[in-house]
Amino acid sequence: MRPLQKKIVEYEKVKPEIDPKEEIRKSIDFLKDYLKANPFLKSYVLGISGGQDSTLTGKLAQMAIEEMRAETGDESYQFIAVRLPYGVQADASDAADAVAFQHPDQDLIVNIKEPVDAMVKAVEASGQKISDFNKGNIKARQRMVVQYAIAGANKGAVIGTDHAAENFSGFYTKYGDGAADITPLFRLDKRQGKAMLKELGCPEHLYLKAPTADLEEDRPSLPDEVALGVSYKDVDDYLEGRDVSEEAAEQIEKLWKKSEHKRHLPVTIFDDFYKN
Repeated sequence: MRPLQKKIVEYEKVKPEIDPKEEIRKSIDFLKDYLKANPFLKSYVLGISGGQDSTLTGKLAQMAIEEMRAETGDESYQFIAVRLPYGVQADASDAADAVAFQHPDQDLIVNIKEPVDAMVKAVEASGQKISDFNKGNIKARQRMVVQYAIAGANKGAVIGTDHAAENFSGFYTKYGDGAADITPLFRLDKRQGKAMLKELGCPEHLYLKAPTADLEEDRPSLPDEVALGVSYKDVDDYLEGRDVSEEAAEQIEKLWKKSEHKRHLPVTIFDDFYKN
């Protein structure tokens, strides 16, 4: 194993192989334990995109909430799924299918187009130019604003969908979809998440579809693998400690180094991070 690969694998805590049933159970117990440790919390809130990660996370959250209600007799525990389109969502049917698979206690839809457009207009009125890429980050951050607003109204915590095959590259918006209270998929790569969804009986089209962040209007539905410059198969192999091509390894390690700031809390004078 390459020296940096060893460091990344240890950080992301990815196993070479998993038992999907065991990891499902582990994730559900983790979500339950967090609620038990914070008895003032009564709900989980999650943005549903219709992709693999939010589909899996939402199903695990609903299962955890149902077990909490059964074990405590407290019917106030809730899982709240929220769809957050910007205008018309291209894969809205997938998001609807994901929600149908999850059976959330509350199914909400909040369209973020108006507040995002208002923010872009307000900033540009100051003389700044907001690029399409920058606007995509504004969309991601607005979605998190909505989720925390809903959590605040429901004694809730926001769940993140971050996992190892995303975390290593910082393939998320800082303080956008990268902001959350709890991340039950951390330690898993893409193929492991697929295996868990298959075990849970998820419709295949929700985890076999090409992953996309779908934030940029100039490049709609841009596949993650195109944006990353490396396939998820190579990423998963690398994170599981397997050999990959030199080209793939170099790209993965380049992404790791470039995104290090995203895996760090705000830097203080006592940190060595900024000196590296």
